[in-house]
Amino acid sequence: MTAETDNQVNSDSGPADGNGPSVNAASPLVLNGKILSARIEEELRSRVQRVVNATGTVPVLATIIVGEDPASQTYVRMKGRACERIGLRPRKIELPAETTTEELLQAIRELNGDPEVCGILLQHPVPKHIDEPRCFNEILPEKDVDGVGAQSFGAVSLGQEGYGAATPTGIIRILKEYGVEIKGREAVVIGRSRILGLPAAMMLLRENATVTITHTKTVDLPSVVKRADIVVACVGKHEFVKAEWIKDGAVLVDAGYNPGNVGDIDLKNAAPKSSAYTPVPGGVGPMTICMLMEQTVKAAEKRAGIDKNGPELRN
Repeated sequence: MTAETDNQVNSDSGPADGNGPSVNAASPLVLNGKILSARIEEELRSRVQRVVNATGTVPVLATIIVGEDPASQTYVRMKGRACERIGLRPRKIELPAETTTEELLQAIRELNGDPEVCGILLQHPVPKHIDEPRCFNEILPEKDVDGVGAQSFGAVSLGQEGYGAATPTGIIRILKEYGVEIKGREAVVIGRSRILGLPAAMMLLRENATVTITHTKTVDLPSVVKRADIVVACVGKHEFVKAEWIKDGAVLVDAGYNPGNVGDIDLKNAAPKSSAYTPVPGGVGPMTICMLMEQTVKAAEKRAGIDKNGPELRN
């Protein structure tokens, strides 16, 4: 990300009470997740305190990390700091890289049965010999605050009670808070992972967008992307989406993060063509962690009997 983009991110005042500026302005609107997440965290702090006052205990978000992947260790530390900022208690469970699927399942079952634990996060990715989907699905839906289980995905996709995958939930939230119209617009999602591309597509569909799911094997991908009013890039490849693929006035959501502080879109050249875009860093990333925190707080409220309606659907 260029210095100019950094300055633009830092100067953006963020959404005002959920009603952001028009995306038809001459200059692209920066969808600043860092500012928005800080505002949401202020509210979450008071909600956590309310739970503590009602129960006499501090809600726990348990994070399981298998192995010593440096990026995963960094993400876990960031999530732990976010917990501390809003008053949750982080609990890190570190397991060796040689942990078996059965051993990981047992660790998850223990956390499922722990009354102090309101949310469980299994840090992705796990070592390749582990059956990751099976382990995701072992997390109780009421504690699946990262929205990674099949039951959570199905519930959110069908408009039922459940927690959404954190990153797609953050994407929808940032679009709504900044006043970006989703209804009736053509959205192209590039990527089809179970924790990002697929749930993002289903959430956009629930918001009445016309959605196309694409991937690296899509025939003539540039032509498909060129149709999009909203582009969501989550393919995990350094500046994979080129500026010439983007039509003028499109909204760009870059959910990638690659070495060199760049995402999956060539934002340096594509952002000036857009009406709005998420910067990298400072866009989708902070919202991912923020939504994880918010859904953990909702789980804690439900357990405490404060949130009588259960988890609020994010779609």
